[in-house]
Amino acid sequence: MKTVQISLNSIDKVKSFVNAITQYEYDFDLISGRYVIDAKSIMGIFSLDLSKPIDLAIHAENCLDEILETLKPYLV
Repeated sequence: MKTVQISLNSIDKVKSFVNAITQYEYDFDLISGRYVIDAKSIMGIFSLDLSKPIDLAIHAENCLDEILETLKPYLV
């Protein structure tokens, strides 16, 4: 598992982020304070405070480099 910080400060960014990670079979969790949300859930993401960076936990053993490359536009 790897944790990175991402910024999802617009509706378009949230949509493209969810589209980008749904191509992977791995689990992704967004962690904001005490809340842990499935990162593939658009409704869940909108329940978080998106005005500041959020921690993304990537539950993947393989192709971590490929996933991080896909996530580059969102990384803080």
